[in-house]
Amino acid sequence: MPPDAPSPAPVRHDGWATIRRFLPYLWPRDNAALRRRIVIALMLVLAAKGVTLALPYAYKRAVDAMTTPANEAAMVAIAFVIAYAAGRFASVGFDNARNVAFERVGQEATRHLAEDTFSRLHRLSLRFHLSRRTGEVTKTVERGTKSIDSMLYFLLFNIAPTVIELLAVAVIFYLNFGWGLVLATAVTVVAYVAVTRWITEWRTKLRKEMNDLDGQALSRAVDSLLNYETVKYFGAEGRERERYGRAARAYAEAAIRSENSLGLLNVAQSLITNLLMGGAMAYTVWGWSRGELTTGDLVFVNTYLAQLFRPLDMLGWVYRTVRQGLIDMAAMFELIDTEAEIEDTPGAPALVVRRPSVAFENVVFGYDPGRTILHGLSFEVPAGAHVAIVGPSGAGKSTIARLLFRFYDPWSGRVLIDGQDIARVTQASLRAAIGIVPQDSVLFNDTIGYNIAYGRNGATHDEIVRAARDAAILPLIERLPDGFETEVGERGLKLSGGEKQRVAIARTLVKNPPILLLDEATSALDSRTEQDILATLHRVSENRTSLSIAHRLSTIADADEILVMEHGRLAERGSHPVLLRANGLYAEMWRRQQAEDEATPELSAAGSASA
Repeated sequence: MPPDAPSPAPVRHDGWATIRRFLPYLWPRDNAALRRRIVIALMLVLAAKGVTLALPYAYKRAVDAMTTPANEAAMVAIAFVIAYAAGRFASVGFDNARNVAFERVGQEATRHLAEDTFSRLHRLSLRFHLSRRTGEVTKTVERGTKSIDSMLYFLLFNIAPTVIELLAVAVIFYLNFGWGLVLATAVTVVAYVAVTRWITEWRTKLRKEMNDLDGQALSRAVDSLLNYETVKYFGAEGRERERYGRAARAYAEAAIRSENSLGLLNVAQSLITNLLMGGAMAYTVWGWSRGELTTGDLVFVNTYLAQLFRPLDMLGWVYRTVRQGLIDMAAMFELIDTEAEIEDTPGAPALVVRRPSVAFENVVFGYDPGRTILHGLSFEVPAGAHVAIVGPSGAGKSTIARLLFRFYDPWSGRVLIDGQDIARVTQASLRAAIGIVPQDSVLFNDTIGYNIAYGRNGATHDEIVRAARDAAILPLIERLPDGFETEVGERGLKLSGGEKQRVAIARTLVKNPPILLLDEATSALDSRTEQDILATLHRVSENRTSLSIAHRLSTIADADEILVMEHGRLAERGSHPVLLRANGLYAEMWRRQQAEDEATPELSAAGSASA
């Protein structure tokens, strides 16, 4: 087995680089309708902001009119009050129309990015998937895709409009009150942003720690639930609860520190904003006392600052969300950028199989540079032949299957199918030509019919029924109340080992490949089920080139040729009778297994007698 890879390094990101990576999803070149929606949404943002900036003027005029003791002034005040209310309603209307226009853009961008990431994960090598926990990978993708929508909203509809409003308020304050209030507002905003950024950077580290611990807790939970039966076998429920509890407690402590830091941020922000609010209003009252300003100027300043502070109050949250979103998206882009160990060569042709022969030519390979598994292995499986590979554990038998499917490439040497180097043809065409019945037949958490039809996209119901009949599982399916619609459970746990193997055989029959690989397909079955499955495998292997990797020698004694491996080398080869006469490693393994088989009934009988 390949060794575990070291834990991934912490994700580093360049904010602008991450945003540039995402822009093609936000502004799709091939979708003019979505681009129009973005333009409409931005226009609605400007309209809403324009209305918002005009509201304090209406409010000021209404208050000034109320200070004039005349009936006509009352009508003017009422008109401005109505205008103010209408403006507030229009602002809400523009904001919601903007959301409606932009919602499809955000969802489409999220969908396309999620699909690209999912597709990339399937292109990565087996080594990557064996070295990374599934829970951590799925959590990375989930966080990355969920952060997109919030990032888009804050960048386009919070930060950008706030900057516009800051500039507009600066101009308005200058025209109405001079440079003093403009400078005071500018200093306050700079101080506000600086303090918010400093505290939020600190909170981001706490947030990252939370994410790491959350992912660790989730991966432990997934790992434990996937190994439900093993936990029960060893009565380890308490250990699993304690193991998960440690991760959950660590996450809770990190969450407490994060939430407490939020309180500090809110207090600091409130102190800065209220200092400006109090100073600006005192300045206005002082101007009113000197006859330079009106009563309406007080609500004018108060309204503008309140409108300005409303998005600024969210700045810490917005900054943290955007920053965390960039981290989450960078982690997802890191998955996308993970180098695929196995790639098709540019312009690689499809594999064309006329005579389905298989050959290994002086193949040298290992999962770790310090440990070679196969040492110059060479053999050939002629078209239509049934060849078996046997040997002690660790001899390299399963490695041959992985190399044949091109999950890995040899360090040196070649693997050929019909005389074509599989490293120079497309992986899709290679895998389409090979069917496999593995030792552990893992099924999708769906119906029996779905799992059988998975062998080939577009398989008809008649083909599914025929494959189930040929795999000798149709009688069982017909006895089930739901037939082919019967759910098999996660990883097929609702079926027995023999039933899962038959579904796997039927799935391979639907695929109908010219080359069949049997990777210890009966080693986990009882003797009676094994014989039934063997009979089925012999039948489906007819007219196909088959390569059997076996532990039990009795299951492959009728093979045309048997290859005996030891320490990654070919130790012996020949038919069953020839290898027995050679009295070498194969003969020794045969005698040992025969002795074990003969001893089993005696042990069973002794146990019954003592009982």
